[in-house]
Formats: sequence, C-alpha cells, structure tokens
Amino acid sequence: MTTQHIAIIGVGMAGVTCARTLRQAGHNVTLFDKSRGVGGRMSTRSSAFGSFDHGAQYFTVRDPRFELAIGTVPGVCKPWSANAVRVLDPNGRVIEAGLPGGERHWVATPGMNGLVKAWAAPLVEDGNVQLQTRVTQIMADPMKKNAWQLQTETEDGGQHVFAGFDKVILAVPPAQAVALLQASGLSELATPLSDVRVDPCWTLMLAYPQAVQPGLITLGPQWNAARSTHHRIAWMARESSKPGRERIERWTVQASATWSAEHVDDSPERVTGKLLKAFAEITGIRVTAAHAQAHRWLYAKTAQPLGQSHLWSKTQGIGLCGDWCLGHRVEDAFVSGLELALAVLAKR
Repeated sequence: MTTQHIAIIGVGMAGVTCARTLRQAGHNVTLFDKSRGVGGRMSTRSSAFGSFDHGAQYFTVRDPRFELAIGTVPGVCKPWSANAVRVLDPNGRVIEAGLPGGERHWVATPGMNGLVKAWAAPLVEDGNVQLQTRVTQIMADPMKKNAWQLQTETEDGGQHVFAGFDKVILAVPPAQAVALLQASGLSELATPLSDVRVDPCWTLMLAYPQAVQPGLITLGPQWNAARSTHHRIAWMARESSKPGRERIERWTVQASATWSAEHVDDSPERVTGKLLKAFAEITGIRVTAAHAQAHRWLYAKTAQPLGQSHLWSKTQGIGLCGDWCLGHRVEDAFVSGLELALAVLAKR
C-alpha cells in the first residue's frame, strides 16, 4: 500500500472519525480547523463555575460500529439518566414524562468534547492538527501531479500554504463547504448540497453557585432535562446532573430553531435577556445567575439532510462528510466520517 497524505478540514466528530480511520490504515493525515480545540459541536465551554456542553447535549449508540469505536477509549463515555427527560408545555408543566423505548443517552467525560479529544490524541501527538487555521482555498499543487495544496490564514492574519496532499476531505457545515469549493473553482462538487439546510441555535449557559449550600441541592424543578414547547426554548439540561461533572448548579438552555433564526443577528446581551425571561417562566428559577453567557451556533441542527452518508469524487480526490449528510445526531457524524474513510480506502 502506498502511503498517501490526506488533508481533512474540520475537527468535529465526522472529521476526526475519518482521520483516525485513515491513520489506522497507514496514511498520513493532517487536520485543519479555525477553532481553538477539537470537538466541533461536541463542544465544552469552561467557566469559573464549571463546564457547559453548549453544543451537543448527549448521544445515542445505535450503530454497532459506533459502539465498537467507543469501546476503544474505555471510561470516557458514561450513561446519563435520560429517564429524567420531560416534555413541557410553554408554562413549564410536564405533559410527557420520560423518553420512549428506554434508549440510553450517553455523554463523554469530563465534557462532551472528551470523546473526540481522545480519538484525536494520536494525531495531536503526531503534530498533525493545525488549529486556529482557516483554509481559504484548495488549489492544484504545481509541484506534484494530481495533488492539492491548501491556502490558509491564521487568527493574526498570517498566511501559509500546505502542499502535497493526495486527497482533501471537507468535514464542515454545508454552507462553509460550498463557500470553500466555490472559492476554489470546484463549484460542481457543491451542487448536491443545494437543498441541504442546517438551522441556527442560540445557547444560554447559566450558573447558580448559591444552590450549593446546606439543605439545598438544586434550584427549581426536580427533573434534570426537558424538551420545551415554549416558543423561545426547545431544550434545557442541568449540566451538574451529568456524570463526571462539577457539582455547582449549571444549566444549558437551547433556543428553538424558529426563534434562533428570527434572532440570529441579535446581540448576545439581548438574547441572554430574552432567554433568561423564558427560562424563569418555565422553571420558576428567578434568582440572579452568577454566570450567564450566550453562544450562537450558526449551523446547529440539520433540518434537511443530504440523504446519503458522504460525497466522494475519486477522480478529483475530494470528499465531504458531516452529520448533515444523514441527520443531526452525533452518531450520524460518526457514520458519515467512517463511511467516507472507507470509500477513500476502497480499491475499486
């Protein structure tokens, strides 16, 4: 087997799954991402009061390949008592208790980024993860036949070209993939993405250290997670109820897709105020949060998927993967990254 040099743009679940599979097959893989750490939307935000899983809240394990892969890093993933999930009306009253089918809900420890970080560790140790590096263009490599080079830009405006790639994988949200392909004169590869739609989401992170005192364990409701039919809020979870987390009372609140889209250009301060009001209406928690921070995910949840696990142009050596290919689950991202890697490795 000839060792190939493969560039993967994106360090979320799909990109890292693809990278680890290709590396295990003996190829030289380099990851690029504009962010400061690996994880993508399996992300964890630190604060003085503890961490927040401000992206993906949990994941399910349905595909046996995903189950096997999780088993390679024992102890990182733990079940979360999702039997506590409720469905609430706009006023916070429970209209449905528990989840159908008793499906286990899992989280990574010590934060949701723990699983992707564990899988990416060998690549980090190889020195093959380029963070805070935005890929601005994919170009033909003038020094190597049928190869690619990447034009990149760092946070401080520095420019650098990485060359000699036999294959290039885009594991980023579809709108970002389309923009990069168009900027690279590869618009024909973006055509299948025209109907894919991914909704935005505003997330609010709240901390209540005053709940940690004698005789008081939690504030507000006795449930730890809920889906809400309130027009502003779709999901709430008590972060401190997840295994391996700090005990200080913390909540992650995720706005509905419709409300997030309507307020996508609002300031974080305005969003914080509006979501705090809705959170109080639903939970009855009206004390002042010691920590309140909003984060906007421009591309959060797939509304219209591609309908196949990946895209792969063998002739050009360019592929695309991501949860948006199949749906919105963490597991969809894993399957997408894995199946693209297997397509790259296929001999025919």
